[in-house]
Amino acid sequence: MALIDDYLPAYQFSERHSRPIAAAPERVMAAVAAYRPDNDRFFAAMIGLRELPMRLSARLSGRPATLAAPFGLANFTRLDERRASEMVYGLVGRFWRRDFGLVAIPDGAAFRAFNEPGVAKLVVGFAAKRTEAGTLLATETRVHCPDRAALRRFAPYWYLIRPVSGLIRQRMLAAVQRACERPDPGQD
Repeated sequence: MALIDDYLPAYQFSERHSRPIAAAPERVMAAVAAYRPDNDRFFAAMIGLRELPMRLSARLSGRPATLAAPFGLANFTRLDERRASEMVYGLVGRFWRRDFGLVAIPDGAAFRAFNEPGVAKLVVGFAAKRTEAGTLLATETRVHCPDRAALRRFAPYWYLIRPVSGLIRQRMLAAVQRACERPDPGQD
């Protein structure tokens, strides 16, 4: 069973992308763990656009601009580190809200146990499968809405952000590929 299935076996929304990479699975997963989306201008621009209503609301209401740092991978909780070829990150919240409505989840056990009406659970998983040419790296995003109210609110948000989310995932896979396939400076 895939690690992502341990954390979110039931879901209403999913998106999957993959890319062949000419490197060993261990190197690929190390590059996934080291990846930081803050270095991607497209990611930063899209998150900035997503957060614009929240930032404008704060400015127009005269509140101090003490908003959280821009949304990114740091908002996710690494759920489990027991498998060398898989990683899963989780996020819980009301993603359709201007402020994402995030709920702090300390670990995988808390993620599994969380079951609050109106609050969605999201996982992003990475799996590296050895191939003759190196590795096939796959990423999958899944979202579970626990009730009709969450489903009604999340569905329009998903269909709005899904194309951009897909582009971000493709760009991440390409960045991991570049990191893995560039020559090692220590090699002759």
